[in-house]
Amino acid sequence: MKNTAKLALPAQMIDSTEGTGKTMLETAKAQLGFVPNMYANMVNSPGLLETYLLGYNRFREESGFTPVEQEAVLLTISRFHACTYCMAAHSMIADKMSKVPAEVLQALRTGGPIADAKLAVLSEFTRLMLEQRGNPTTDQLNAFKAAGYSERQVLEIVLAIAVKTLSNYSNHVFHTEVDAPFQKYVWEQ
Repeated sequence: MKNTAKLALPAQMIDSTEGTGKTMLETAKAQLGFVPNMYANMVNSPGLLETYLLGYNRFREESGFTPVEQEAVLLTISRFHACTYCMAAHSMIADKMSKVPAEVLQALRTGGPIADAKLAVLSEFTRLMLEQRGNPTTDQLNAFKAAGYSERQVLEIVLAIAVKTLSNYSNHVFHTEVDAPFQKYVWEQ
C-alpha cells in the first residue's frame, strides 16, 4: 500500500460505539475472543460491517464449497487485491481451522501452481472472474463445471468477491494493522 490514502476515522471499540455497531462488535468479541482491527475500522459505517458479515456468513454456510475450497476462493481474492490483512487472517484460518494442506496454502499465498487439480481450477476461475470483471468465457465456465462445480457456485464466487472487496478495500484505506493472532501469517506482495 505505497502512497495509498489513509482514512483518519478512529478504530471503534465496544465502548466507543452504539446501536448495531456495538452489537456487532460485542458478537465478534464473544465469538472470537477479541475485536479484529478490521471490524473496529469497518464499523465506522455499520452498514458496511453488517453487509460484510452477512455475506461472509452466507458464503461460509451456504456456498456448497468445502472449508478448503472456501479458503482457496477467499485467499485468491485477497491476493488479487493485495490485501495484507486478509491474506494474514485467511492464512491463519486456512491453516488452523479449515485444514488447508500446507503446500496448497503456500501456493495460494505465492500465486504458485496448486497440485490439487480441482482446487487449481477453482482458484483460477476465481482469479479470472476478478480479472475479467465477472465475464468468464464459455470455455472458462465449462472448465469450471467440468471440474465438478455448479453454475450456482459461480454466483457464490460473486458473493465472495463482493464481501472480500468490502473488506480488502476497507483495509486498504485504513491501512489496517494485522492482529496479533494473525502475525505468524503476515504476507507481503
